[in-house]
Amino acid sequence: MDRRRFLLTSVVGALVAPRAAGAQQAGKVYRVGILTNKASEPAEARLWQAFRLGLQERGWIEGRNLLIEFREAEGNFARLPELAADLVRLKVDLIVARSSHFVQPAKDATSSIPIVFVVHADPVSTGHVTSLARPGGNITGLANLMTDLGPKELELLSAAVPSAKRIAVLWNPDTPSHPPTLKAVEEAGRTLGVQLHAVSARGPGELEGAFAAMARARVQAVLILGNPIVFAERQRLAELAIKYRLSTMSEIKDVVEAGGLMSYGADFPDLYRRGAIYVDRILKGAKPADLPVEQATKFELVVNLKTAKALGLTIPPSVLARADQVIE
Repeated sequence: MDRRRFLLTSVVGALVAPRAAGAQQAGKVYRVGILTNKASEPAEARLWQAFRLGLQERGWIEGRNLLIEFREAEGNFARLPELAADLVRLKVDLIVARSSHFVQPAKDATSSIPIVFVVHADPVSTGHVTSLARPGGNITGLANLMTDLGPKELELLSAAVPSAKRIAVLWNPDTPSHPPTLKAVEEAGRTLGVQLHAVSARGPGELEGAFAAMARARVQAVLILGNPIVFAERQRLAELAIKYRLSTMSEIKDVVEAGGLMSYGADFPDLYRRGAIYVDRILKGAKPADLPVEQATKFELVVNLKTAKALGLTIPPSVLARADQVIE
């Protein structure tokens, strides 16, 4: 952490030099493209509001010196290449990609327009940056490093439901960060002495079948690897978990608020607010290649005791003592 802060401080020092500060053209209205899923959906809208507040704190006012162009997949992720190409045709000054799912289409569409990701599970393993300290190319942003987070989530799930010796991992082969995360989780499972059963779901239409497969495999709990589909389908995931009597763990707090059992993950609004810092620096002349990727620093463990009661579970006091929020 100290090394990352040193690197970032060095970059900031360079950015306040007169030449960099003068790179922002007086009177110009900059255009920022955002590649996302459903920006108007209430939970996602709150995240983009945090991003907008971060921009306002740095003097960026929509309609005065900044225009924001949203391009939304609305659940149809096959459209992402087309949406990214549209932002390139608009000649936006910068593209904000919500997560790893959105970075690849943006990367395929341009090698020159800066790309900032606000939540990336593992930008190095996916090849989106060369390293965290020196991203290289035109891409940088903030990471929550799911390959580190997944094993921790499995550990917490196992501690909360010690009777669960067969645990499913719900993953999406089309999400760039999921294959390396699944591998890390499988290694953690061997250490914890639990048997893992990987079940894939590429879209909402495959969720029911995935949970039915878990039931046939006689698993007692499920670790849900986060992606935009999980975020969008959080209510249905919670309902399926209750239907099939499965304890769930996710990195997405919204899943627990919808009725899932537990979540452990980064503070997403904080990451979106910090994403505005990257946008500000790049629009003022910094190069993405020179801006180190920062990692999430705020994490939350959330437990839903109402769901635990519905499942007939008693969460150990040692787990509850570690919780940042308990839903009763």
